Amino acid sequence: MNLTSPSFAEGDTIPTKHTCEGADLSPLLRWTDPPAGTQSFAIACVDPDAPAGTWVHWVLFNLPPALRELPEGSKAANLPQGAHEGTNDFGRFGYGGPCPPRGPAHRYYFTLYAVDTTLALGRGARLHELNRAMERHILGEGRLMGRYARKR
Repeated sequence: MNLTSPSFAEGDTIPTKHTCEGADLSPLLRWTDPPAGTQSFAIACVDPDAPAGTWVHWVLFNLPPALRELPEGSKAANLPQGAHEGTNDFGRFGYGGPCPPRGPAHRYYFTLYAVDTTLALGRGARLHELNRAMERHILGEGRLMGRYARKR
């Protein structure tokens, strides 16, 4: 699967509007070529460069199999029916954009998972719960990495 965003290319800087220094909007994401048998999609965004270890910025799951785009600023109110937000490491539902401490740019990995089932998880699931539920059900993955360094 190919995961892209018109907001930034692979390895490029994530625009401020998608971070805590801006509007904190999730970026528009698009994907192509899901594997046959895909029954749902899940999305996670993590920062492996966080001082305390990998920091989870976004968890979404049970996105419908016909979906090929997630709009900018996606939240519970505008997600497709049946899709759920998980809890990020800020302790909130949904997207929490890049917000690294001052210093070098951090890497942010947006990963799309094609799953062969609808996951039996409720709203607020954490990434480790999503990963456990997806074990042996992932048909394919797409990944997009952007970078961000604090400006203020």
